[in-house]
Amino acid sequence: MLVALALVAAAPSGVPQGPSAARVAEEKPRPRPFGSECRTGVAGSHVVAYCHNPYPETDRVRLHVECDQWWDIDTDSRPVEAGPAMTVRLTGRCWKEVRSVWVSHQKPAPGPVLRPR
Repeated sequence: MLVALALVAAAPSGVPQGPSAARVAEEKPRPRPFGSECRTGVAGSHVVAYCHNPYPETDRVRLHVECDQWWDIDTDSRPVEAGPAMTVRLTGRCWKEVRSVWVSHQKPAPGPVLRPR
């Protein structure tokens, strides 16, 4: 019985163990951090957001304002590019009360770099 238990404990499990298994786990690429840090403020019917991008990739930010009254038009700002180490200001408003405000983030589409002639 003791011999059978020793054989089961010593049998390979199929899962790599030791230093090579740790190296495989460490080699997985980590996703790069992305996205500006945004602060929003509401004063009456006016909204302002400041977004700072601490990362090396450009972030396209948009301000979204949802108004409280059913007849008041909700608004979305145009996309603004916040480059690396940039702070951008976004504004919006309702005619009356503001219900909610948020900022969306998007990576810019890759495209050709246009240079002036």
